Amino acid sequence: MATPYPFPGPVPPYTNLPIESQYYNPSQFFISNVTLGTTTTVTTTENMNYVIGQLVRLIIPPMFGCRQLNEQLAYVISIPSANQVTLQLDSSRNVNQFTSSSNPTQPQILAVGDINQGIINSTGRVMLSTTIPGSFINVSP
Repeated sequence: MATPYPFPGPVPPYTNLPIESQYYNPSQFFISNVTLGTTTTVTTTENMNYVIGQLVRLIIPPMFGCRQLNEQLAYVISIPSANQVTLQLDSSRNVNQFTSSSNPTQPQILAVGDINQGIINSTGRVMLSTTIPGSFINVSP
């Protein structure tokens, strides 16, 4: 592949543009409510772009309750509405209720992963490739 520069070397900073999170799906969303139980339902302030099988992480500051769910990883097992996901996360015991707060640091649900593309089978005549659920997809204009 030809390079636009006449010499190999470091990439000039002006050609290495910063990553802009609004151009990558899935994204992070602010949590407005958490329903506890054998599965955990998370409601957000806006519609999400997660899919079933997506691995997510919860970030819940102490003043919002549910502190036991902070930094927990879970898979999305259903999407009841555009701004809700049900997680494979048992929060039925020893978890405090979610409470609202006006703290500037808001609770978040974040996608886990990066561009995870790979082969789904390593033998045979046909090599099938896929994008693994949870990978980030560049949707920039």
